[in-house]
Amino acid sequence: MSFYRRHGHEIPALNTASLPDLIFTILFFFMLVVHMRKVTVKVKYQVPAGTELTRLVNKSAVSYIYIGKPMNGWGQVEKDRLQVQMNDKLTSIPEIKQYLIRSREEMSSEDRQAMTVSIKADQQTDMGTIIDLKQTLREANALKVNYSGVYRTEKNK
Repeated sequence: MSFYRRHGHEIPALNTASLPDLIFTILFFFMLVVHMRKVTVKVKYQVPAGTELTRLVNKSAVSYIYIGKPMNGWGQVEKDRLQVQMNDKLTSIPEIKQYLIRSREEMSSEDRQAMTVSIKADQQTDMGTIIDLKQTLREANALKVNYSGVYRTEKNK
C-alpha cells in the first residue's frame, strides 16, 4: 500500500521589482521620440519643392504663417478660397502687423534680433497674396523671412 501525499503546489508570485525601471525607460523613450505639435494647422497647404534648402536653427524666435484652404475640425477642406493663419489663429494679412509688433515686445532682446517669420504657403497661392504679406512684414519690421518647401531631387521633378 502506497501513500499518496498531495502537496498543494502554488505558483510563485511574479517578481515586479524591475517593473518601475521598465516603465521609466519606456516613458523616457517616448519623451525623446514624440514631437509635440505647438500649433494646430487649420488650413490645408502643399509646400512647393526646391533644391537649395536650409534648416532653421533657433526655432523659439520663429513665427509661422500658413496660407492655404481652410479646414473644418475633421480635416476636410471647407472652401476654395485661401485663408491666412498666424501661429494658432486664423487671421487676415493686415492683422499680422499688430500681432508681430505685440509678439516682438514680449520677446527677449536676443530673440528680437533672431526673430524670423516662416511662410508655409500652398503651391497654388497667387503672388499677389505673397507680395501683400511681404509688404505687411516690412511694415512690421520683420525682415528675416523664411519660405518653407520640400526638397526636390532629380527623380521627383
